[in-house]
Amino acid sequence: MEIVHIYTRRRSDFGRPCYFSDRPAEVCVDIQPDPSLAEAFMLRCPVDTPVQHGSEMSEHEVNTERVEVETRGVNHVEGGWPKDINPQEMEQTARFRKKVEKEENYVNTIVHLGTLMEHCVRQNNAIDIYEEYFGEEEEAEMEDEAPSAKTINVIRDPNITKRTAAHLSWHPDRCKKLAVAYSCLEFQQSTEDMSLDSYIWDLENPNKPQLVLKPSSPLVSLEYNPKDAHILVGGCYNGQLAYWDTRKGGLPVEVSTVEASHRDPVYGAIWLQSKTGTECFSASTDGQVLWWDIRKLSEPTETLVLDITRQGLLENALGAITLEFEPTMPTKFMVGTEQGIVITCNRKAKTPPEKIAGTYSGHHGPVYALTRNPLYPKIFLTVGDWTARIWSEEAKESSIMWTKYHLSYLTAGCWSTVRPAVFFTTKMDGTLDVWDFLFKQNDPSLSLKICDEPLSSLRLQDNGCIVGCGSKLGTVTLLEISSGLCTLQRNEKNLANAMFERETKREKILEARHREMRLKERARSEGQDAEAEEILEESPQEALDRAQKEFFEVIEAELQRRARAEARHLDGKVKKRAGEEAVVQGEESELPKYEEESEEKDAAKVSSPQPHSPPPGGLCLRGAAPGPPARSPHRSSSGARPGGSHRKRGAAHRCSLALCPPDFIFPLV
Repeated sequence: MEIVHIYTRRRSDFGRPCYFSDRPAEVCVDIQPDPSLAEAFMLRCPVDTPVQHGSEMSEHEVNTERVEVETRGVNHVEGGWPKDINPQEMEQTARFRKKVEKEENYVNTIVHLGTLMEHCVRQNNAIDIYEEYFGEEEEAEMEDEAPSAKTINVIRDPNITKRTAAHLSWHPDRCKKLAVAYSCLEFQQSTEDMSLDSYIWDLENPNKPQLVLKPSSPLVSLEYNPKDAHILVGGCYNGQLAYWDTRKGGLPVEVSTVEASHRDPVYGAIWLQSKTGTECFSASTDGQVLWWDIRKLSEPTETLVLDITRQGLLENALGAITLEFEPTMPTKFMVGTEQGIVITCNRKAKTPPEKIAGTYSGHHGPVYALTRNPLYPKIFLTVGDWTARIWSEEAKESSIMWTKYHLSYLTAGCWSTVRPAVFFTTKMDGTLDVWDFLFKQNDPSLSLKICDEPLSSLRLQDNGCIVGCGSKLGTVTLLEISSGLCTLQRNEKNLANAMFERETKREKILEARHREMRLKERARSEGQDAEAEEILEESPQEALDRAQKEFFEVIEAELQRRARAEARHLDGKVKKRAGEEAVVQGEESELPKYEEESEEKDAAKVSSPQPHSPPPGGLCLRGAAPGPPARSPHRSSSGARPGGSHRKRGAAHRCSLALCPPDFIFPLV
């Protein structure tokens, strides 16, 4: 390393500036040679003597003793456990704690440490040395930043025949390496000369893969071991399972036998939390979930058939497309199927039918992505058909939230590892959508056009800042997300939890209402079925008699109802008519004499018995001869009674009521 020191000097210290100009050369002094002086000189072999008008400067270098510097990091993890205790196993740690807490030495140590801790707590209450005074301003600046992303790297399939980047897996310790599984998932488009290799890429040198993995069949899934970063497990297209040790080269260390493996491509392979760190399980579209120990891949340690009828029949099994396993729930896992159903399973169940705990149905096609929320494990995300849906384990019948139906098919999705309200989805048109449902529910907060071909895989780094998207032509694009989308916002956990709980409660209420309606409908249909069965058991004559009886009962009931209604109606008319006649009689006493005589004649005609008039006893209507109208109880505006001409124009037919015997009442049809 060259050390350079720059000397500086003020301009005023240089003195008067010099100005130079171009001019022809001229002789200032011409000294002629003097041969007599040659005797005073000694002849020397050619001598070069430079002449410079100025002080001579010398350059000196000074270097101190070299100090070698190393960068070292400290990673604080949970420790202090015995070697036979796995800190990830809740049962073992709880049992060990109970054992230790009963020891006398533990109690004495806690009492001693209590006084020291009390002193520290009081000191911290007096002054908080870790207080951040400008945190609010930084958060405010961060919130103002618009969501964005930039491409930091593009990795392409080095083969001539391009294959799909089916699966991505980040290195667990250093996020500078990425394992990519390449395979052609369309059987008819595969060729004999198509490469079977998959690669591990170093992001600092993306032009050439760091390691070439050479499986016996193209890899569909590939996962790093979280406990040993040198070990990878891969699921092959022909159903076999293989594992690699990067320290031993690109050839697999061991491969499962064809007879004991899956019969379809292995779309999911996940490592389990175990003491040895060598256990994993896989799922395939053949409808099986197999558990393995990579130390012995000759046969699986356990098998589960995904038959939701709980009969254990392989022909009824649903094909698995994706697997989900949460280390905090070591006995539970979830499977996304080709039929759009998510199956929840419990490995520790006693019988195989009990291992299938429940199902969730909500997609019209295969479930291509299934992941739990890293901060709220009871909430999980599914991606299939044209939507992405958010589910709660407590609501079985429907999802609590979902996106709109897109024009393009959705192919992959995952939660943000940092923010509980952010998730990512990819589509067939080459678009990456970033959703932040605390900010916007109907549309994505950020939508990026990654490429023109369909996107097939998606994986986010553990720090949540870099996301990798694999395409159908084997191109893996790495993008860096803006800090606003990968930094936990203020009060975001509480807001997201409140939203999840509210939507879960709403779905529970709707499920209860829907269940009640279905019970009512079932009871109604069962009653109708019972009646139909009774009808089928009758003979034709009995059915005819029953129908005739029901018909006459209906007719009789209808006649009685109409008779009662008619009687009420006529009774009201009689009362109204009696009142009107009383008013008319009071006013007719003032009419002229000739009007009274004509009315008496009309009354005599009406009261005289007719040849066919029935005797009193029932109610019937009979017409009366036309005559002068009854006088209106209201007078004209002048106070005079209306004239005769007006009465003749207003004359109308009257109807009177008479009684007739019940024998003459005809049934109303």
